Amino acid sequence: MQTEGGASLSDATPARRDSRTTAVLLGVASAVLLLDLVSKLVIVAVMPGRDPIELFGGFFTITYTRNPGAAFGIGTGLTWVFTAIAVAVIAFILRTARRLHSLAWAVCLGGIVGGALGNLIDRFFRSPGVFRGYVVDWIEWPNWPVFNLADAAIVGSVAGIVILTLLGFELDGTRHGWAARNDSSEE
Repeated sequence: MQTEGGASLSDATPARRDSRTTAVLLGVASAVLLLDLVSKLVIVAVMPGRDPIELFGGFFTITYTRNPGAAFGIGTGLTWVFTAIAVAVIAFILRTARRLHSLAWAVCLGGIVGGALGNLIDRFFRSPGVFRGYVVDWIEWPNWPVFNLADAAIVGSVAGIVILTLLGFELDGTRHGWAARNDSSEE
């Protein structure tokens, strides 16, 4: 079957899939970034000088902290390294997006981009200075370091990628192993 321009429908499908997966990646990244930025603006405006706020019987506590390091406060003297890594990860994912044909991978990669951008903005624009800014963290669970929505998006997205990989779902939309054997749908 031919389209108006003479290309077959099978030729048009990858282009539609590319634009759809890229749109999903960018949409998820934008949503994560927006939620992270707004939450940090609220926390910075409301929490300094206040005691932590316990919710749900202490299961969740809002605690304002500034983190000069990476996750769990690791590498506090290497803020510029984390800035460089975040920029490289974002660039790599955006380059990879051209080969992306899986909506699940698009969601996961979008979560990583949005989270990395959220923390990168802190590194650029918060004190003590450009490339050295401290990240605003505010979510605390019992027996767990304080984190933010960007961190949660990154960790959740990486977990999603691990699951997709273990189940055999590839970035390009192909499936192998368990996913190929149990795929009853045809794309």
